[in-house]
Amino acid sequence: MYDVLKIRDDFPILKREIYGRPLVYLDNAATTQKPLCVLDAMREEYLNVNANVHRGVHYLSQQATDLHEAARETVRAFINARKAEEIVFTRGTTEAINLVASSFCESQMKAGDEVVVTDMEHHSNIVPWQLQAEKRGIVVKHLPITDEGLLVGCDSVATYLTERTKLLSIAHVSNVLGTINPVKQLVKLAHERGIPVLVDGAQSTPHMKVDVQDLDCDFFAFSGHKMYGPTGIGVLYGKEEWLEKLPPYQGGGEMIDKVTWEKTTFERLPFKFEAGTPDYVATHGLATAINYLCSLGLDSIEAHETELTRYCMEQMQTIPNIHIYGPCPVVDGTAANKDAVVSFNVGDIHHLDMGTLLDRLGIAVRTGHHCAHPLMDRLGVTGTVRASFALYNTKEEVDTLVEGIHRVSKMF
Repeated sequence: MYDVLKIRDDFPILKREIYGRPLVYLDNAATTQKPLCVLDAMREEYLNVNANVHRGVHYLSQQATDLHEAARETVRAFINARKAEEIVFTRGTTEAINLVASSFCESQMKAGDEVVVTDMEHHSNIVPWQLQAEKRGIVVKHLPITDEGLLVGCDSVATYLTERTKLLSIAHVSNVLGTINPVKQLVKLAHERGIPVLVDGAQSTPHMKVDVQDLDCDFFAFSGHKMYGPTGIGVLYGKEEWLEKLPPYQGGGEMIDKVTWEKTTFERLPFKFEAGTPDYVATHGLATAINYLCSLGLDSIEAHETELTRYCMEQMQTIPNIHIYGPCPVVDGTAANKDAVVSFNVGDIHHLDMGTLLDRLGIAVRTGHHCAHPLMDRLGVTGTVRASFALYNTKEEVDTLVEGIHRVSKMF
C-alpha cells in the first residue's frame, strides 16, 4: 500500500513550522523537497569518494567515475533509452533545451526555417528559439490552445507544420495548467512529415512513467531538482543519430579527443556535449532520487497525485468566485489530460495577495506568471496562484489549503 505518512518521514523539512504553523508545501512544480537517501548519498560521496572523474588513474577518481557512469545507466533505464550514450548530463531542462536550440539551429536550419512550439510553453522552451531567431533569422511559430487549456486537435496541428518546419518542441506537461499533451500522437504526426520532436519533460518525469522509445521523440529534457534530486543537474536524451549530427554546444576539457593548433577533434558520445568537470556528485544524487521514485512505484505515485488533484479541484468548488485554469482531472472516473497542478484565482483578489496571506498560514504556493508570459496573455490574466502536488502531499494538506483560501477570501 502507498503509505504517505511513512513516506513523509523521508523528508525532514516537512516537519518544519512556518509562522507557528505546520508547513504545507505545495510549490513542487517549482522544486521538490529531497529525501534523506539523496542527501546521505551526496554527503557520503563528498566525504569518501570525492575526485574528478574520467581523468584520473588513482582509486578515488576511478570510484567517482564508476558512480558517475552508473548514474548515466540509471537514467537510461529510467526513461528506457536504447543506449547510455544517448544520455547527456546538463545543468537542467533549461540548459538541455538551449543545447538543442544552439546546436540544431547551427547545423540543421537556415533563415526562414521554422520551429513550432505551443502557447503553454515555459519560457525555457520559448526564449532559446527567439534568441536563435534573432541570430539566424529562423521563425518561431506557436500552436494555440483551447479555453479549457488543451492543445488544438492533431488535424489543426498538422496545418501548422509546413515544408519549412524543421523541429516541433513541446511540453509534455504544462507547468501552469497541468495539461498532459498527447506527445506520442504529435511525434507520429511530425515524423510522418520528416520533422524531429523535442519534448520538455520537466513536469512529467516526477509524476509518471516516461518511455522515450515508446514516445519515439528525438530529444527529451528534464531536471533533477523537480524529481527529488539535487539542483544544478539535468538530462538531455537524444537519439544517437541526432546527437552524432549535432556540433558541440560548448568547448573545453572533457569533450575533446585531441587538440592541435590546426584542428580539434571531439570525443565520442555523450562526452562531446559535456565540456568541463561535470557535477558528478549531483549525478549520483539524481540516480539515488530515481531509485527512490522507482522503489515507491511511478504508477502508485501517479495514482496518489491524481487523486489529490481531483480532490483539490472538487473541494475548491466550495470557494465563491474561484476560477480554476486548465482541464478537469477526471472524465468518467479516470484521469484525463491533467497532472498534479491546480492554478486558480479568486474573484478580484490579486494572486500575489492570495499567495502572501496563504504563506502566513504556513501554506507555500507559487504566484505570478510561472515563467509563462504568453500563456498568461492567452488566459487574459497577469498571473495565477498555483498549488502543485508531490508524492508526499496529503488530503489533509489540501483541506488546509482550501480552508486557507476561504479565510483569505473573506478578508476581501
